[in-house]
Amino acid sequence: MKRLLSAFIFFAVIVVTWEWLVRKGVWSPVLVPSPLDVLKYLAGAIRDGSMIDASFVTLKRLLLGYFTGLLLGLPLGLLNARFKFCQDTIGLLALGIQTLPSVCFAPLALLWFGLTETAMFSIVVMGSLWSVLLATDAGVRSVPPIYMRAARTMGSRGFHTWFAVILPAALPFIVSGMKQGWAFAWRSLMAAEIYITVLSGSGLGLLLHYGRELSALDQVFGIMLVIIAIGLLTDRLFFAPFERFLHRRWGLGNR
Repeated sequence: MKRLLSAFIFFAVIVVTWEWLVRKGVWSPVLVPSPLDVLKYLAGAIRDGSMIDASFVTLKRLLLGYFTGLLLGLPLGLLNARFKFCQDTIGLLALGIQTLPSVCFAPLALLWFGLTETAMFSIVVMGSLWSVLLATDAGVRSVPPIYMRAARTMGSRGFHTWFAVILPAALPFIVSGMKQGWAFAWRSLMAAEIYITVLSGSGLGLLLHYGRELSALDQVFGIMLVIIAIGLLTDRLFFAPFERFLHRRWGLGNR
C-alpha cells in the first residue's frame, strides 16, 4: 500500500508540474499539450470506441506474434545450448539478427507480404524470437554442472534431466528473456503499425501515425500513455508474480 501511495504521489507531482509549466508558458502548448487536453482526447477516444478498437487490434497482433516467437525461441535455445553445431550456426545467426533493429524488417515484410496482417505478424515474431532464444541458451549454460551430475547419480537420464533439472534451474534467465522479448515485440509492432498501413484494422501505432500527420499532439501523447499503461499492467499482472515466485522458489526472498 505504501508503494502504491508513493507511486501515486510521484506521478501526481509530475502531472501537476507538467500542467503548471504549460499554463505558465514555459512549455509551448503547440509543442507540449497540457494533461487536461490529453485527458480530454483519451475520454473522447474511449467514448467513440476508437481507442478500445485500436487497443484490441494491437494486443491481438502482439500476443499472436509474441507467443509464436516464444514457441519457436524456447526449443531453438535448447538446441543451441545442447549442440555445438547449432551454436555455431543458429546461435551466430541469432546474435547477428539481435543487433538489427526490428524496423529494418518492415521493408522486407512489405515487399514479401504486402499490406497484410502477415507482414505485421512476421515483424513481431522477428522482434521477440531471438531474445527468447539467446536467453534460453544463456540460462541453460548457466546451470551448474553439479546439478546434472547429481541428477545422473540419482538415475535421471535424457529428457528427464532436461525437463526436471536443467529447465527449472534456467527459468530465471528464461523469464528475463521473455520480458525482453515482450519489450522488443512491442517496439517491433509499433514500428510496423506506423510503417505499414493495413486496411483490415487500425491499431495504436496507426493512431499514433495519424496524430503525427495531423499535428494532434494530444493524440500523440495520449497514445504514448496508453502504450506505457499496457506495458506496466502486463508486467504487474504477469511477469512480476512469476518473478516473485521464482525468487521464493530459489531462496532469493521477495524483491
